[in-house]
Amino acid sequence: MAAFKTLDDIGNISGKRVLVRVDLNVPVADGKVTDATRIERIAPTIAELSGKGAKVILLAHFGRPKDGPSPELSLEPIARATADVLGRPVGFASDCVGDTAGSAIAAMDKGDVLLLENTRFYKAEEKNDPAFTERLAACGDIFVNDAFSAAHRAHASTEGLARLLPAFAGRTMQAELEALEKGLGNPVRPVVAIVGGAKVSTKIDLLMNLVKKVDALVIGGGMANTFLAARGTDVGKSLCEHDLAGTAKQIMIEAAEAGCAIILPVDGVVAKEFKVGAACETVAISEVPADGMILDVGAKTVATIGEWIDRAATLVWNGPLGAFEIAPFDHATVAAAKHAAARTKAGKLVSVAGGGDTVAALNHAGVADDFTYVSTAGGAFLEWMEGKPLPGVDVLKH
Repeated sequence: MAAFKTLDDIGNISGKRVLVRVDLNVPVADGKVTDATRIERIAPTIAELSGKGAKVILLAHFGRPKDGPSPELSLEPIARATADVLGRPVGFASDCVGDTAGSAIAAMDKGDVLLLENTRFYKAEEKNDPAFTERLAACGDIFVNDAFSAAHRAHASTEGLARLLPAFAGRTMQAELEALEKGLGNPVRPVVAIVGGAKVSTKIDLLMNLVKKVDALVIGGGMANTFLAARGTDVGKSLCEHDLAGTAKQIMIEAAEAGCAIILPVDGVVAKEFKVGAACETVAISEVPADGMILDVGAKTVATIGEWIDRAATLVWNGPLGAFEIAPFDHATVAAAKHAAARTKAGKLVSVAGGGDTVAALNHAGVADDFTYVSTAGGAFLEWMEGKPLPGVDVLKH
């Protein structure tokens, strides 16, 4: 990965207006933030800039406004939640450009923090419109991008601003990029990837990229059934994309050519219905009953995954191994997560994980804090794993 500028390169910013693109797309119910994780992650960048005397001006989107400003998608409630996390006042301006924003910024003192209204209230934001980008740039002297989760979008506030103002990566962005570099950019080998989830169709690009970069690829979740079926295994009534058998075969061929081992389940936990407390049994993968559904991998497969984790120096994880939302079909995911966490804590493994279901699964297992890095970036993390360019990152490189 090419070098990118960080806050260490920013110089004297006392009194400067620093536009900071952050991710404040947090869950809100009844006007209150229900999970402040994303706010907590950007707090160090805000505190550092404020502590150096900058006028910190936060830019963010919230939801997907369709026709301009929508009261229910205003960032005003999130300004209050951000103040609570920071333990200091956070001002709010009801527009992100123009006189309203300009007046609020002009009233700022050194060290103040101000949140501007939802950038997506303007359609020009997502179009990366040059005129709108210039209006945003007029609000600041320096640009800091601390929103890796939006870095896969070439929007005005993620990519355009970095072309008009001196641009730097915030501490959250920096941590994410450094962790991803350890994961796939320049990893210590052997590298093992665990990829799960429901469907192959949503992760074809991911799998195609990984087989060329990792030493072993563990495939779990519903997508494993598509690979098993492609090899001629009857998976009963399990979730399976039979029409993607050719794609699964091609991925396995490319893996073989690249010297990447593909690890598929050898046993599975099978039930006739997907519900809490459903009767289930563990069977060899070749003995799945015609009316059964594979809802988790079995103990032998868990043991094999554990052996691959033991061999690995680097682990990259995206997606659960089974239907972890309902017990007992969470067993494999929890067991593998705890094993990887223990290896990481022992200093024997670099573990990088990401994706919404993955974060939820690691939290469920109680080990999210024990991994080297857990990305909350969602789509940007997935596109990075797919090997696709991230416009909001590329524009920060030297």
